[in-house]
Amino acid sequence: MERRNFLKQALITVAGSAIMPGTVKSMALWEEQPPFIIDAKNPGKFFEPHWNKGVGAGRANDASRPVWQEQLTVAAKNCGFKYARFVGIFHDDMGVYNGGQYNWTLVDDLLDKTLKAGVKPFIAFSFFPKDIAGSEATQFSWKARVVPPTDFTKWGELVTEFTKHIVGKYTEDEVNKWYFEAWNEPDLRAFWDGTKSQYFTLYKTTVTAMKAVAPKVKVGGPATSGLSGDTQGAWLDEFLGYCKQEQLAVDFVTAHPYPADSAGKPRELGSLLKDLTALRNTVSRNFPQAEVYVSRWSTSPVASDAVRDDLPAAAFIVKENVDAAGLVNGVFYSSFIDGPEELKDTFHGGQGLMNANGIPKPAFHAYRMLNALGEELLYNKDGIVVTRHKDSKKITALLYNIPATVTTGVSGGDRAAVTALMSKGDTKLYSFKIQNIHPDARFNVDTLSKADGNAIFQWTKAGSPEPLNKDQVEVMKQVANGVNEEQVLSSATGVLYIEKNLAPWDVVLVDELSK
Repeated sequence: MERRNFLKQALITVAGSAIMPGTVKSMALWEEQPPFIIDAKNPGKFFEPHWNKGVGAGRANDASRPVWQEQLTVAAKNCGFKYARFVGIFHDDMGVYNGGQYNWTLVDDLLDKTLKAGVKPFIAFSFFPKDIAGSEATQFSWKARVVPPTDFTKWGELVTEFTKHIVGKYTEDEVNKWYFEAWNEPDLRAFWDGTKSQYFTLYKTTVTAMKAVAPKVKVGGPATSGLSGDTQGAWLDEFLGYCKQEQLAVDFVTAHPYPADSAGKPRELGSLLKDLTALRNTVSRNFPQAEVYVSRWSTSPVASDAVRDDLPAAAFIVKENVDAAGLVNGVFYSSFIDGPEELKDTFHGGQGLMNANGIPKPAFHAYRMLNALGEELLYNKDGIVVTRHKDSKKITALLYNIPATVTTGVSGGDRAAVTALMSKGDTKLYSFKIQNIHPDARFNVDTLSKADGNAIFQWTKAGSPEPLNKDQVEVMKQVANGVNEEQVLSSATGVLYIEKNLAPWDVVLVDELSK
């Protein structure tokens, strides 16, 4: 990757174009013994990587933005995402339903773009069209209709016609690979201004209608807003109990347990492991064959959280996800890109892995690095993660430095709070040896740090220019992709000695290159 100087000028410019020289070291030259050894031939623990199963994609109508498909393609290619989750496919701005008449033009455009980006749809059916909603009342600036009707007949007909349409256009075999959530966070009045029992009726209507057309289609829910609290936990149990009683299919179960409360106050580190364990246990008691997803997750549920734009989010994402590996089928980050309603400042704590212009944030690199990991865990302790790829047997490791004084999540406010968080901790030496790997193997070493691959740091150094013009956006993308890259070699006897200092919040990927 290129690492470029970012100058403070009226127009952001790039000084020079030379790639930073990588250093290639023969590990046979190391004489000092590391504090511990990791054996690449150890059995390891197999796990299904949950971090690259899918990612949030905002509202269905966001696909009308020119950059949407392009940036979804970038996210899928770099982070390995296989599904894109969006809400609002029946919202009024999609023009689907008008007095019993159906128009699938924008739906087809959305689904075509999703598939062309290399991912499959994960559809949350929220929200009601105007002619089906139980009230004129709306939520949010984009007028989401969240009041359920007293009679779900029209809703059932809409779902039936939708299912017939997509099966006819894309084939039943293809649609059977997609996922359909009945709603999004029905335990919150902002998303569901009805009763719990009305949601249960909606689910029954939805799953019955879809299965009548395509019996093997995947339908699930309830996508409640949390799990740890008594209310959300009971909500999930009651939903699964209702489905068992009514003999309704639940192909997958979803919930949204965040590492912070609704005000953004962080919970303890390790909350994802705790939540996924509880979620998996709840589902196993009721529908043991069902897949399990956290279909929305981030540093916090709040709309604007400054840490999402900065380095601590990346180290936090890596730790929380790796520590919870093997428990569920997927954990979806809230969005691959900041939404159009977030087009305020270049960086404002938006919910995407990229900002609205497609400039990658450190969180993007966290998922890119997670995607490089193998499926067999050899070691995970004290910020050192070592994995082996099941088929190729190549080794990939991640290192991260979360200061020992940080015992909670990283959410919690504005830029000043992030600056205070960044000041915590000390540089830490990571020194260890991996033996029994491929002889003379070449490894890429990518370092994500305060100055490397951290777009907001360089943007701030340049005076936080607003708004960015087209040329400045392209330069910022180059800066954002400019992680520090080196290369190292294992010895002729298959030994790799890692000795690297990491500043607080740094993340390092050590990835064996295929021959």
